[in-house]
Amino acid sequence: MDPSGGCPHADNARLLARGAVAPVVLPGEIEGMVVLGHEALKEFLAHPEVAKNASHFTALREGRIGAGWPLLTFVTVQGMTTADGDDHRRLRSLVSRAFTARRVEELRTGIEELTESLLDDLDRAADTDAGVVDLRRHFALPLPMGVIGALFGVGAEYRDRLHHLSNQVVATDTGPEQAVAANRELVTVLAEIAAAKAEHPGDDLTSALIAARDEDGDRLSQQELIGTLVLMIIAGHETTLNLVTNAVRALCGHRDQLDLVRQGVADWGDVVEETLRWDAPVSYFPFRYPVRDLTLDGTVIPKGTPVLAGYSAAGRDPAAHGPDAHRFDVTRPGRPGAVRSLSLGHGAHYCLGASLARLEAGIALERLFTRFPDLDLAVPEAGLSRHSSFVGNSVRTLPVRLRP
Repeated sequence: MDPSGGCPHADNARLLARGAVAPVVLPGEIEGMVVLGHEALKEFLAHPEVAKNASHFTALREGRIGAGWPLLTFVTVQGMTTADGDDHRRLRSLVSRAFTARRVEELRTGIEELTESLLDDLDRAADTDAGVVDLRRHFALPLPMGVIGALFGVGAEYRDRLHHLSNQVVATDTGPEQAVAANRELVTVLAEIAAAKAEHPGDDLTSALIAARDEDGDRLSQQELIGTLVLMIIAGHETTLNLVTNAVRALCGHRDQLDLVRQGVADWGDVVEETLRWDAPVSYFPFRYPVRDLTLDGTVIPKGTPVLAGYSAAGRDPAAHGPDAHRFDVTRPGRPGAVRSLSLGHGAHYCLGASLARLEAGIALERLFTRFPDLDLAVPEAGLSRHSSFVGNSVRTLPVRLRP
């Protein structure tokens, strides 16, 4: 895997042509696998003999993973994404009530108001720089960070710092010292937030998690509290940030598809779903581990191997999406009874905030292109700098012109 990231789609196509499962070399010369095919990935994500807990990771157990390994947080953080069975259900239940369909719908008005405020800010920012503004910085980032920050009671003064640290944590090209420092600082910041909430609890999820820790330590340990905050705050804004960014890029590069939405042939929900499929916010998500040697699509994945979920590859798998899988098409029909993509997961670990991400992205795109119907990229797509990560899939900045 290229630790500097970049656009994954050409590599995905080459790998998919050879099979749905492929061996890869992770940073530190650690042998791993990636599942790329849609059907193979769907089977793998829900397989009863595939674990998330790092106790099944052979290289870690054998001491071959150092403290500065860039992917270590994904492996060792104590939270629902690294738990199985009863532990996973216990941790997930502590936050799941905030993401029910009813609770998410109750957030709609607040998201709409925040979106309009950010569009005002975006307009003002464009006035100061010859009409060009970084849409990612001024709109796609503060929207989900504001929403998840409000849910968890994280003050605005912490949000830029948390985003900066989460970028370092999910990067795959960091050196050992930088990786260790970023993880320590992230834990320190979240511990500060938790300590402040313990003294002055509010009507937010962090306060609720602290109450669960203090009232019954069997429900949540201190390490699990911090781990849950790490996972929810990073995943709660990075995924939607990339989703909105990638959707805007896709629509700017496919004006005919934008016209179909404006004509009512498709809706903004279709744009969100097609973006999730065509340019998934996450390329390769770490890790799952077979608890025994597992044969998947004719390929053996040895017990204890760290396996990446190849979401961006599965989204363009011709076997699942047809020979035009590489084409962005907001009118693409879904197969009966099937989701269009696996980009938000599948099975027991399906993304808890999927409905919130869809709601935020749909509102953001509708309001953005209604307010600025001629919005377009200010630089060619090829000139956009990509993430330094093979986990996140997007660009670092998105310079746009709001008006001709």
